Amino acid sequence: MASPPQDPLILVGRVAGGFGVRGEVRISTYTEAPMNLAAFKTLKRQDGSPALTIASARPTKDGVICRCPGIDSKEAADALRGLRLYVPRSALPEPDEDEFYLTDLVGLSVRHIATNVLLGRVKSVQNFGAGDILEITPDLGGPTWYLPFTRAAVPEVKIGEGLILADPPALVGEAEGPAEEELGDRD
Repeated sequence: MASPPQDPLILVGRVAGGFGVRGEVRISTYTEAPMNLAAFKTLKRQDGSPALTIASARPTKDGVICRCPGIDSKEAADALRGLRLYVPRSALPEPDEDEFYLTDLVGLSVRHIATNVLLGRVKSVQNFGAGDILEITPDLGGPTWYLPFTRAAVPEVKIGEGLILADPPALVGEAEGPAEEELGDRD
């Protein structure tokens, strides 16, 4: 029997350290507006266990400063530095039409836009600093591969159909024109 789908956790912030001497916590937010983080009240760790409860918050130039029960010294707040903060996907507002959260891409089928060949399924969405990329599990097995999440490489996303239409860039060493056997002998 298949287990019911889980409510994935979405990364919404990271503890940047303490602020002041009374245990306030500085949080760098990944939400559209920094104060949106305070609306969640209870933030979780990646494993789903409780991380922080926000009693009050105020905006700062790069996030929010929060008062959290149980954190009453700068040392206690600084000890949380680097803690990633998550909320369940169901806690987020529904996106507008033609919008989606990156987590909604996980599990979608990826087909080549020109040939309709099934390339695989989205395993995860990563960002190593140069932009979002989709990690694809190939349909025919083998190692996962990465697809840049750009308009050129991913011209269409059809969340309702569970489909991504892709035009993957040529790989290094892969011929972009006719196959090598068609080029003839160059000696």
